[in-house]
Amino acid sequence: MAPDHDRSPGADGRTGLSDLLRAYRRAAGLTQAELASRAGIGVRTVRDLERGRSARPQRTTVELLAGALALAGPALAEFTAAARGAVPARSAPAARPSWRPPPAVGAGPPPGTQSAGTSIALPPPVELIGREQDVAELVELLTAGHGPPVVSLVGLAGVGKTALALAVAHAVAGRAPGGAAGVLVGEGSDTADVLSAVAAVFGGARPPDLAVRLAGRPALLLIDAVERAPDPVAEALHRLARAVPMLRILVTGRHPVGVPGERVWPVPPLDVPPPELDPAEPDVLAGYPAVALFTARLARVRREPPDPAELPALAALARRLGGLPLAIELMAARGRILDLNELLDRYGDRVLDLATSPVPAPGPGWAASEPGGAHAPRPPDPAAIRRPAGSAGPGGPAMDGGPAMDGGPAMDGGPAMDGGPAMDGGPAVGGRPAEPGGAVPGPAASGGAGGGAPVTLRDAVAASYRLLAPEERAALRRLSAFRNRWSVELAEEMLADDADPEGTVSVDPVPLLDRLLQLGLLSVRGAGPFRFRLLDAVREFAAEQAIGAGELSVVRRRHAEVFSRLVGRTVADLAGSQLTSAVRRLDEATGDITAALAHAAVDDPVTALRLAAGLARWWRFRGRNVLGRQWLCRLLADPRTADADPMLRAWAALGAARLAAEHGAAEQELPAARGAWAVFHRVGDVTGELEARTVLGALLVATDAHDEAREQALAVLALATRHGRVRDMAVAQNNLAWHETRLGDLAGARRRLAAVDRLAAQCGERRLRVLARASLAEVTRLEGRYADAVAQGRRVLAGVAELGDPGHRRRAVGTVGLALAQDGRPDEATEVLSGLRSCAAGDAALGAALAGGRPAFGWDARGRVADARFEDAVCALIEANIALHRGDRDLAAEWFAAAVEAGAAGRDRRDVVEALVGLAASTVDADVLDRLDRLCRETGITLLPREVAQLAPLRAAGHDLGHVGVVNG
Repeated sequence: MAPDHDRSPGADGRTGLSDLLRAYRRAAGLTQAELASRAGIGVRTVRDLERGRSARPQRTTVELLAGALALAGPALAEFTAAARGAVPARSAPAARPSWRPPPAVGAGPPPGTQSAGTSIALPPPVELIGREQDVAELVELLTAGHGPPVVSLVGLAGVGKTALALAVAHAVAGRAPGGAAGVLVGEGSDTADVLSAVAAVFGGARPPDLAVRLAGRPALLLIDAVERAPDPVAEALHRLARAVPMLRILVTGRHPVGVPGERVWPVPPLDVPPPELDPAEPDVLAGYPAVALFTARLARVRREPPDPAELPALAALARRLGGLPLAIELMAARGRILDLNELLDRYGDRVLDLATSPVPAPGPGWAASEPGGAHAPRPPDPAAIRRPAGSAGPGGPAMDGGPAMDGGPAMDGGPAMDGGPAMDGGPAVGGRPAEPGGAVPGPAASGGAGGGAPVTLRDAVAASYRLLAPEERAALRRLSAFRNRWSVELAEEMLADDADPEGTVSVDPVPLLDRLLQLGLLSVRGAGPFRFRLLDAVREFAAEQAIGAGELSVVRRRHAEVFSRLVGRTVADLAGSQLTSAVRRLDEATGDITAALAHAAVDDPVTALRLAAGLARWWRFRGRNVLGRQWLCRLLADPRTADADPMLRAWAALGAARLAAEHGAAEQELPAARGAWAVFHRVGDVTGELEARTVLGALLVATDAHDEAREQALAVLALATRHGRVRDMAVAQNNLAWHETRLGDLAGARRRLAAVDRLAAQCGERRLRVLARASLAEVTRLEGRYADAVAQGRRVLAGVAELGDPGHRRRAVGTVGLALAQDGRPDEATEVLSGLRSCAAGDAALGAALAGGRPAFGWDARGRVADARFEDAVCALIEANIALHRGDRDLAAEWFAAAVEAGAAGRDRRDVVEALVGLAASTVDADVLDRLDRLCRETGITLLPREVAQLAPLRAAGHDLGHVGVVNG
């Protein structure tokens, strides 16, 4: 049975909701589609209500319609009662209903909601994630006695300005006796429109009434999306400041208004987890607002929370999206179909293509979340009010009223974005990467695809990019080469004139950075030099523009040169008292260093070689020995570097050799290291010669040429003494202390280490002092004074950890663990053992797998113990000594055997000797004695008195100890 489409008032004289709605709509001169667009609901909803198919609509739908029609007073009461089914008797409205005229600029709900005498005319606030500090500081700023008259929240579209502003406005409302109200600027508004709307939301009929209405009471005005009419808004704010000095104004937009006394407040993206964070700790991960928002939005489209296998992808997605709420919501909406790993694989490199659904967009305005996707009351747009019925505005509907995409956000203030609504204003923009020459797609043409076309994150960034002057756009394209945070100095070099690539003529980047910050394109966090960063979406967009302008190769080459100079300035500090700060400086630039190296290796291999040659020490300190050596070897083998400066090639070869000594490839690099020494010796470069001899000594130790290694250390000491190079003298003494230990002269080793401590103090080299004291703890352990060794080792552990060198850190921890086990303190030793293994796992995978309480080792393709490294041997030695203390000789023997196998591929054969002594004493095996004897002869290692004492029972049993029975007097 068909419904009655044109009902008249009922027999009881009451007018139904359908009749009221139709009459008010017609009196406003609106079509059903226009009313639906203005209210932010579907046109079918309006049609069904007018036809009587929906007699009891949701309260929010009624509020949306009433707001779109600007109903007030009796008209609003009648309309609301009709929706509840309790309409007082009256006749249907005449040609024009009796409600007040709509304000000229979009406004919040009509004033009249009273709370302790305070009028609040604002859309409801939305839940925020990660903005607590911003809200607290802004509330204090807006309520302070001498605060600024205007506070501007500026930022990229989709960063959450509107949501933050609403939260702040509601928090301030309780402290504003004059009330709090808001208006939304529409396209084409003029100054009179703005002033009339402001007066209306505070209950005044005309702008001059505002001062009378407030009567000197403090009040708050929120003006949203000022970029739609920046000049009229600026003029209106000038007049308001003069006429109503007690009125505080909070505005949002993509750029500052530019009025006197304005406080600009950039709204940054949400914090993201750093790359080094372990994603396996969900509680820690959830503490980052970007992750919290992603998880909250994901819960809207799927029931299951992220499982452990998805946590790394969750962290990576939050970083990849740059903490931008709009991007996070758009990505999370796709979780209805894909899991997080699939999202990362499919969209991780296509962030700029994230878009809203291609469905008709409702009219512009503010929105808050409502179950079922309903929007909170939307104020009318003056541009829409002035348009003839049925006509389209310029460029179609604005971006900020777009619908939610599969549970995701509308484009500015769609369903509430925890962390802020997304793209707040501006005409619809289209386009992909720039045309050649750097042109940027402009707004849609009049009558073009408006709200029905999907709007991408690229479009949002393009809207802000167009606000820049041509020279500012060119600078942004250059800055897009930075991968992570950077300093003002690096920006200055990056922006240097093409005719002055070395940056000898200063170009002050501060005004540009300030401009980018004001537009929300730049993030500034932290207190150190490396505190600037382009938002990820901005950087990718600018890189697309650089490609379109044909600049990418030039920009990348400049980037590589900038970081080559940075490393060149830093490398000297990697071998001195400034080591810690120098390493930290390079750590902060890791992403850019890696990118510069990769690009320069293709386009400018000589620059890449210069960059890599300066990184060898840093790579070593950070445990990246294999990676660093691969880079250096690749670049040295590149035929395009064959004619490079011989000194540069010598330093690069020396760097590769130093790194080879750390991971068992010393023999391969010996010829190159000798060649580098010859180059430095020929030109009389003392620094290079000292470094080459020191590296040669390390390579020779690793290849069991211990006597020649000791000669190199003595040569370094003589050369450094002759030239007064105190630090190099300390390095040589430290290396000679190791040789004294090898020869069993522990007293001589102590004397050498004392010299190291004295010389290092003289030249301010804290690192060498720490290492000397760590070595002294090991000497004390070898002397059998285990309790003293534990005390010395523990005192030095904090200092070693601060050095950031994983190898030395593990060595110091191993000394303490072994001393504890040998001192009969198994529980403490077990605790240290656990820490050592955790420490090793953090640097690389632990080589030994433990099975059933027994050691089990795998083998690699070369027949060596898989992942055999220092900590494997020391962990096994600790386990063996714990087993001995507990009386389990069989288990101890297995662990000693494991230590022997693990240490065989390591650099320090002293550990292998110690393990063989323990194995021989535990098993009384003649073959083990033979192996121990051969190793001592090959390496020149002399057994210590306590080790000879351990083997005494074998001599008593008639075994020939051979060379191992020799004790250094």
